[in-house]
Amino acid sequence: MRDTRRTRLVLGVLLLTGFVLITVDAHGAKPGGQGPLNKARTVAATVFGPVERGASAATHSVGSLFDGWGHSASDEARIKNLQAQVATLKGQVETSAQTKGEAAQLAALQQATALGGLRTVSAQLVALSPTQDGSWTATLDAGSRQGVAADQTVLTGAGLVGRIASVGPTTSTVLLAIDPDSVIGVRLAGSGPIGTAVGQDARTLRVEFFDPQLKLTVGRPVLTLGTADASTSVPGVPVGKITKVLATPGQLTRTVLVTTYVDETSVDTVGIVVKPVGADPGDAMLRAGGAH
Repeated sequence: MRDTRRTRLVLGVLLLTGFVLITVDAHGAKPGGQGPLNKARTVAATVFGPVERGASAATHSVGSLFDGWGHSASDEARIKNLQAQVATLKGQVETSAQTKGEAAQLAALQQATALGGLRTVSAQLVALSPTQDGSWTATLDAGSRQGVAADQTVLTGAGLVGRIASVGPTTSTVLLAIDPDSVIGVRLAGSGPIGTAVGQDARTLRVEFFDPQLKLTVGRPVLTLGTADASTSVPGVPVGKITKVLATPGQLTRTVLVTTYVDETSVDTVGIVVKPVGADPGDAMLRAGGAH
């Protein structure tokens, strides 16, 4: 508003009027009585009271909101602190679970190698490499310095993983049993009919037995054939169990699909056979897998 003569005049009139009204109201009333303007004040209070109370409540709410912001900031800091503690505890639980899982795998491996009379070097699977052409390999953290050599058998407590394809000083590469280029001599548990197993997919082998009259049933275990005096072809290592018998009329072989005992995607600890077993363990290593 501009500071003009007219503005100052209006302001002076308003102030004077207000002073006169106050004086009249104060002197025109008896002690304890109502002044001439009391009725007007009552009307104004009736009209504007709710508005004033609403404004007061709104002001209180706004103040509470600002107070709440202060508490929320404090609470947020506590929440973040608790979340950090939960994350730490979760990490400890996961680490503990992983450690327990690795310990269980190592215990099962030790049981299997003891049952099979095997001497092995333990290694960790550090990389799994399925490629676009369908081949499956894995990298281990043990190499020639640990006594690892090409074609040695690799296994877990559950069963066969594959064979060593290449070796470096401190690492080696495993050609997994499920690889299409992997061909393994196998036999049925118990009776011993033999055949060959070829990788089919991530958990399946296609096995052909050489006896066309062979009676096959779903659930029967299949083990490696191997020879007792070679670490490159260890006998008696559990491979998997028959899950489907294929119809092969007129052929000289019987064909089945075998689901492997080992899931390579969840393997951590393996054993690499570095010494010939000296004797065929038969079906002894089946006991190490428990569910076999």
